[in-house]
Amino acid sequence: MKRISLVHEAHKALQTILQAGDYAIDATVGNGHDTLFLARHVGPEGIVLGFDIQQSAIDKTRRRLEQGKIDTPVELFRANHAEMTNMIPAQFHGRIKAVMFNLGYLPGGDKLLITRTDTTIAALNQALRMLAPDGLLTILAYPGHPGGDQEADEVDKWCADLEGSRYDKSCINSQENQKSTPRLYLIKPA
Repeated sequence: MKRISLVHEAHKALQTILQAGDYAIDATVGNGHDTLFLARHVGPEGIVLGFDIQQSAIDKTRRRLEQGKIDTPVELFRANHAEMTNMIPAQFHGRIKAVMFNLGYLPGGDKLLITRTDTTIAALNQALRMLAPDGLLTILAYPGHPGGDQEADEVDKWCADLEGSRYDKSCINSQENQKSTPRLYLIKPA
């Protein structure tokens, strides 16, 4: 099986639901690619809220948005994504159209600073509670690096435990269905 870009697949899935004026969350801003994508799709009437624990990620994302000449309101929080419920104003809860997670470490950054299973699962639970009835949650998990295997396994279990009658779930692997390949989970309310 040819390797596919899971980031492209996540963006493709979100393009089908995002509209101007929507609210979106980038739970792991990293280098800002997903933040920029979301900002372009929700436009100046929408808003994007982004989280990362690393100041360098926040700075790179701001630069990417400036270079992209984005006029969408974007609020970036230097905070753990597990704090999103407390940091996002209550008027947005239940109205978030897209939540993106791109787990692992910051590309080009310190590979010892990674997303952690406990905070990721907490953040996923919060994201589901904030998701609009017609929203979409995307989770890109990367086994194959220290901590990544455990996190990917726990995300897989978390997805499997979601009540099937309440959520439509799918998983796309970047290559053959092997335990060590990156995977993308797509979750939306049924």
